Amino acid sequence: MNYTTAPAEKSTVKVTIGYSAEEWADAINKAYARTRGKYSVPGFRKGKAPRPVLENFYGKGIFFDEAFNILFSESYGNILEKESANFTAVGDPSLSVENISDDKGVTLVATVPVKPDVTIETYKGLKIKSYEYNVTDEDVEKEAGRITLSKAEDVEVTDRPCKGGDIANIDFSGKVDGVQFAGGTAEGYDLTLGSGAFIPGFEEQVEGMSVGETKDITVKFPDDYQADDLKGKEAVFTVKLNGIKEKKCPELTDEFVKANAGCETVEEYKNKCRERLERRAATRSLNETENSIIKAICEKAHAEIPDAMIEQEIDKMVQDFSNRLMYQGISLDDYLKFTGATMEQFRSQFTGSAAERVMSTLVIDKIVRTEGFKAEPEEVDAKVEEQAKSVGKTAEEYKKSMDPRQFEYIESDIIITKLFDFLKANNELYTEAAEENK
Repeated sequence: MNYTTAPAEKSTVKVTIGYSAEEWADAINKAYARTRGKYSVPGFRKGKAPRPVLENFYGKGIFFDEAFNILFSESYGNILEKESANFTAVGDPSLSVENISDDKGVTLVATVPVKPDVTIETYKGLKIKSYEYNVTDEDVEKEAGRITLSKAEDVEVTDRPCKGGDIANIDFSGKVDGVQFAGGTAEGYDLTLGSGAFIPGFEEQVEGMSVGETKDITVKFPDDYQADDLKGKEAVFTVKLNGIKEKKCPELTDEFVKANAGCETVEEYKNKCRERLERRAATRSLNETENSIIKAICEKAHAEIPDAMIEQEIDKMVQDFSNRLMYQGISLDDYLKFTGATMEQFRSQFTGSAAERVMSTLVIDKIVRTEGFKAEPEEVDAKVEEQAKSVGKTAEEYKKSMDPRQFEYIESDIIITKLFDFLKANNELYTEAAEENK
């Protein structure tokens, strides 16, 4: 066996593999031994007919496909290992036959999607928006009040229009340019007004409707909406309000929090709510700032991303969506039936976001390799010790119970922390409030 490689279009590599006549003959014999049991020939018991008889009866190419698979499977992994310094395969190859001859052997061509190189214009000296979220007294009051929802009762309302916080049971049918779109129609849908479950402007226009009323609502899909064919489009929803329910919550008292929150007083409970909200705000500020940094760098980067990488990312996003539905007791199949969308239509809505995610990953990987960020052994040990203390174990005890993937996660976390510390130090970060005060 011998092979050559050559770059091809859209981040693929063409691997041309030549097999000698002897290798081809051996593969045919192996294919015959593996598959002869599937074929019947008059006068022979199934699986007992000699190879020439089967080839004469079914045609000379009867074992070719299996022989191709045998040759390729025996050599492809070794080729990838030898070429690991030159390219990284990111998906299954497409295989074709260039030539075939009993005397000269076989030449197979594998077109392999590979991890693309990323060209980054710059990742230093940029002016990038950062995010900062603070917790207000009003936020604490809302958070503290949420616990009463667990004991709330849904009460039907008939004597007033619906308002924020109500559960509005609606039928709706959406159209863009006069044409219905997938997922834009439903009947008997319970929508909590003010929940933000629908696109901006929808719930606000439902507010004020009375039971039995039908109304056309005009909204615009956000420019970053997950479905590419709806981004920035204006839609008209015909909405009918079938019914209204409101939640009647018990009063938040010392007795209530003792029984339901494990706190002695409402004040103690609110303090815990504030601490929880401040942790969330800090995490949100960090995540959105880091996303903003990577997005700004990606805008100055270019890569020819193979379709295989985007499809793999879509697979992950679909699985994540399916998992979230499962927690609500809904299967993905039932969701698709409810929305009227096909799996192809459903997957297509993730294409843009998947491409952005892949580019972000490629950019991060490129900067990490360029700057040489690594997780040093003593840094990993310190993290392990920190985690061990949190569960009341020694580092050695904790290490024995650790999955190898935990070490990989710790190393990755250390590297990513170094990356963003570096990017924050080498770029100008600003908040909108700071810009307005200039």
